[in-house]
Amino acid sequence: MYLGEVCTPAGERWELQLKGTGPTPFSRQADGRKVLRSSIREFLCSEAMFHLGIPTTRAGACVTSESTVVRDVFYDGNPKYEQCTVVLRIAPTFIRFGSFEIFKSADAHTGRAGPSVGRDDIRVQLLDYVIDSFYPEIQAAHAGDRVQRNEAFFREVTRRTARMVAEWQCVGFCHGVLNTDNMSIVGLTLDYGPFGFLDRYDPDHVCNASDGAGRYAFSRQPEVCRWNLQKLAEALQPELPLALAEAALAEEFDAEFRRHRLQKMRRKLGLLGAPQEEDAALVAQLLDTMHLTGADFTNTFYSLSSFPVEPESPDLEEFLAVLTAQCASLEELRLAFRPQMDPRQLSMMLMLAQSNPQLFALMGTRANITRELERVEQQARLEQLSPAELQSRNREHWAGWLQQYRARLDKDMEGVGDAAAWRAERVRVMRANNPKYVLRNYIAQNAIQAAEAGDFSEVRRVLKLLETPYDSDSDSGAAREPEEPEGAAGRRLSYSSKPPLWAAELCVT
Repeated sequence: MYLGEVCTPAGERWELQLKGTGPTPFSRQADGRKVLRSSIREFLCSEAMFHLGIPTTRAGACVTSESTVVRDVFYDGNPKYEQCTVVLRIAPTFIRFGSFEIFKSADAHTGRAGPSVGRDDIRVQLLDYVIDSFYPEIQAAHAGDRVQRNEAFFREVTRRTARMVAEWQCVGFCHGVLNTDNMSIVGLTLDYGPFGFLDRYDPDHVCNASDGAGRYAFSRQPEVCRWNLQKLAEALQPELPLALAEAALAEEFDAEFRRHRLQKMRRKLGLLGAPQEEDAALVAQLLDTMHLTGADFTNTFYSLSSFPVEPESPDLEEFLAVLTAQCASLEELRLAFRPQMDPRQLSMMLMLAQSNPQLFALMGTRANITRELERVEQQARLEQLSPAELQSRNREHWAGWLQQYRARLDKDMEGVGDAAAWRAERVRVMRANNPKYVLRNYIAQNAIQAAEAGDFSEVRRVLKLLETPYDSDSDSGAAREPEEPEGAAGRRLSYSSKPPLWAAELCVT
C-alpha cells in the first residue's frame, strides 16, 4: 500500500510503502497480512544490505500488534497463529521489471495476457515517467530521439543490474525469488522474502524451500538476472525495438558483471597494484578451494586480511590453522549431504527411469535424482573419512592456494617503496571490503524468537551491529569478539563466529 512520495529539498524522491496492511484488489483472495518473523527478517536484511554498501530498498519501521493470522510455517500441515506486523519500506521507486509486463500479449503456451494488453499509451507514460524521474541525465542527452533515449535507458538498467548481482556474489547473498516482479527498474535489491547469506560456501545453495529445481541457486543469480532483463526487453516493445535491446544486453551485462565482480574481488584479496591476467583464475581457484573444504564464506574472506605476507613468516602455520578452523567439520558435511529420499523411493524412481523414461521425464525429477545420487555417493565417501584425514586434506588444499596467493602478492609488492605502508593499506582495503558481520539465518532466528516472546532488545542489538559490518580495527588481524548474548532458546549467539551445527538445520520460510 502506497502512502505517497516525499521529495526532499536536495531533489531526492522517496516512495513510502506499507507491506502487510491487509487485502488489496490485487491480493488474489489472500489476507494480505505479514507476520512478525518475516517482517523482522526483511527489516534487518534491508538495513544490513544498505550498510554493506549494496543498492537496496530501506526499512523505515516495523510495527506489530495483538492481531493474529493463521500460517502454516513449514507447509507441513501444522498451522499456527502468528502476530500480524506491518513494515514501512522506503525507496526512490518500487517500479519493477514486472511493472512493464502488464502490457504483455497473450502467451503462446498458456494464452494468458497482461491486464493492460494493447494499452501502448500507458506503456509510453510509464516509460516517460521512469526515465524523466530516475534517469534525468539520459532524458537530457537524448531528448530529441525517443528510440536512442530508450536504448540508453535499457543499457543503464542492464549495467546497474549487473553491478548489483556482482555485489551479491561478493558477499554471499542469495535472494531466493528472482522473478521479474522482484527486479528493480533502478537496480535496487528488492523484496526480502526467502533469502540467506552463505555460511558454508556452496555455489549450488538454494535458500528458498520451494525452489526444488534450484532455479535461484546462488551461482545462477547472474544468469537469472540476465534472463529477467531479456523479459524486460520484450516488455518494452515497441518503444524499444527488441533487436536493439538484445544487442545492448549482449554487449553490456556479462562484461559489466565480470568487470565489477573482479574489481570487487581484487579489493577483497588486497590486490592494490595493476590488474594481472591471472587475477580471475586466482579468484576462481579460491572459490574452488572454499567449496572443496566447505569453508565459511564470510569468515574465510575476513581471515585473509591477517595472512602473513612475509615469505618465511613463522605465523604461516598458525594462519593455516585459522583457515582450516573455518572449514566444515565431518559432522557438518555428513549433515549437509544427508540423502533427502528414502532408499526405497530412490530405487523406485531409478526403476521408473529405466522402464518408462518418457513418464520419468514428464515428472521433472531427473535433476533431483541426479542430486540425490550425488548425495548418496558423497555420504559414502564421508563415512570412510576420519576427522584427522579431513583436516589434513583441507590443509593441503589451502596450502596450495596460499602459495599462489603469496606469489601474486609478491608481484603486487614489486616496485613498492614503503613495504610497511603497503601492508597497512592492504589490510585497510581488505577490512573495508570483507564484512565481519552479515545477517546469518541463525542470528535472525534468535532475534525473531526473542521478539515472539515479547523481547525486542535482540532485534535492536543485531540492527546496531549490522550498521557497522566492516571492522575498522586494521592494526591487528585478530578478530575482536563482541559480547555474546544468549539466544532466545538458551543458545549462545556469537555474531562473528562460524555458525553452530544446529544452524545448518534451520528451515527458514
